[in-house]
Amino acid sequence: MEKTVSAFVAIVGRPNVGKSSLLNRFVGEKVAIVSPKPQATRTRITGVLTQKNAQFVFIDTPGLHQPKTKLSEFMVKQVKNSVADVDIAVLVTDPLGEIRLIEQDLLDRFRESHIPAILAINKIDTIAKKDSMMEKIDAFSKQFPFDAIVPISALTGDGVKELLDELLLHAKEGPHYFPDDAMTDQPEQVIVSEIIREKLLNNLNAEIPHGTAVFIEQMRERKGRELLDIHAVIYCEKDSHKGIVIGKQGAMLKKVASQARAEIESFLGVKVNLQCWVKVKEDWRNRLGVIRDLGFRDS
Repeated sequence: MEKTVSAFVAIVGRPNVGKSSLLNRFVGEKVAIVSPKPQATRTRITGVLTQKNAQFVFIDTPGLHQPKTKLSEFMVKQVKNSVADVDIAVLVTDPLGEIRLIEQDLLDRFRESHIPAILAINKIDTIAKKDSMMEKIDAFSKQFPFDAIVPISALTGDGVKELLDELLLHAKEGPHYFPDDAMTDQPEQVIVSEIIREKLLNNLNAEIPHGTAVFIEQMRERKGRELLDIHAVIYCEKDSHKGIVIGKQGAMLKKVASQARAEIESFLGVKVNLQCWVKVKEDWRNRLGVIRDLGFRDS
């Protein structure tokens, strides 16, 4: 019988470089929300991929950034905790531009923790000439002894198999920690709340969506019917924000709920009756008690 191996992999990087898109590409299913707005991911999200005897446990982390609120401090702590206890880290960056201070901080963390790392140059589909990213590769190579540097596109899948092959070299003999058909450790309620928050991020402008949180009060299947009732509360920080989230004659809230319901039905494979309410919790991102009540807890 073939021996089983597993690898715990932290996916790290600054905001908006495609970490969640890469996680979803690895797993083959959307388990982390994706938005063009930075800092969409707020907590550690685990994705699981099992291929024959090998199981990869991916930890998608919030983008490392300079914290400005108690919630931001929590998010940064999640990144640092994630890097501390994995077999290997994947540092995701984009193909052009200089190494940022935030990325330097991550390299320092790798050194301190003696963690091997792979550099994934994402978004190669966005550049016309691949040799234009050689300056970025050269700069990173001088800063840290990466085990491998792999150009990828999380959007198209280019290079992702090669990245997995490199990660497999770091898998250790031992049991699989999740069932072989598992894709994530996230409860359905968490995924549902994140789907709703993604639609808020993608439909609202400026800072407002970052000041929202979604709490699922109820998920209950109706007796005798293949219909799931979901009651969700959208929290925002100001009364003026509440009005914007609801929109004129409720148009924005209806749009967000409609988009979310369609994706939730696809994910769960069941008809959904989604009811959303909007409530105000003043400055909740700086209130630790409220942050914990909304499910943000140390991993």
